[in-house]
Amino acid sequence: MARTLTIDGQEDTVLAEASAVLARGLPVAIPTETVYGLAADATNAEAVRRIYAVKGRPSINPLICHMSDLAMAEGYATFDPLSRRLAEAFWPGPLTLVLPLKPDSPIARETTAGLTTVGIRVPQGFAGALIAAYGKPLAAPSANPSGRISPTAASHVEAGLGERLELILDGGPATVGVESTIVKVEADGTLRLLRPGGLSADEIERVAGVTLTRGKAGAAAIEAPGMLPSHYAPRAAVRMNATEVRPGEAFLKFGADSVPGEDKAAAIFALSASGNAAEAASHLFELMKRADEAGVTSIAVSPIPSTGLGEAINDRLVRAAAPRPGPVTDEGTS
Repeated sequence: MARTLTIDGQEDTVLAEASAVLARGLPVAIPTETVYGLAADATNAEAVRRIYAVKGRPSINPLICHMSDLAMAEGYATFDPLSRRLAEAFWPGPLTLVLPLKPDSPIARETTAGLTTVGIRVPQGFAGALIAAYGKPLAAPSANPSGRISPTAASHVEAGLGERLELILDGGPATVGVESTIVKVEADGTLRLLRPGGLSADEIERVAGVTLTRGKAGAAAIEAPGMLPSHYAPRAAVRMNATEVRPGEAFLKFGADSVPGEDKAAAIFALSASGNAAEAASHLFELMKRADEAGVTSIAVSPIPSTGLGEAINDRLVRAAAPRPGPVTDEGTS
């Protein structure tokens, strides 16, 4: 069973212990502002393979490389002017840029799933300090069994992966609550949104000065994490845009207005009583877990406008509600 170390008040000790585990090629669960990540040395192929094994994650699904700052990132990938402008505006923060790998980049092929591009992010807070102390980038998908709800607290990691890990770092609840937004600048200058997340499209477009294009560009390969059709899934079925609650369902409520059948819900969880998308995003995965733990077979979710962070919320809900390729278990789906 994993040891859990609380970061608050003992950061230097935790940095040293986590760095030692990483140096042995083992993954460590770390807090970030988005969700908790399962981190390992991105330049060590065996360490990265352990991430896939611990999560039960398909090896075709690339991992994001987390860097300590822009200067570190420039050592591994090539930045075009627009990507650089976005990095300077939003790093550290919940933005991932998909960039061409430098020809001599030591990032392991397993990290990028064999692609010639790599997703790079500079996280806020302790995660950035750990990368700086370790001195190498960390590959870090969410610290949960593959396909399941992402963790926003150390206790979520312990429940899902505690028996498979040596060390979990507890930095308190994640403040953003959904994964990073992933964008890519194409060769023709098009700015493409691969995954909505904790940074809204409006903010990115304001800095970029161009409109984001949604979706794939005809690519056969998965270019970034979070693009599999079924993902972020609870055991219960998810029913989006629910304007009524069916008897025995759990209900994730957005806004204050009552809906028909609410009195017959097995449990009600408020994503945001005021209808604030940022607040709802920070609560989404935690409340999905609590709804699932209520033992229901269906979770109804209020309609949520796809503006601002509502786009990221609805992306996660669509994937949580998607048909699943197999039974959802603690080992995840593949």
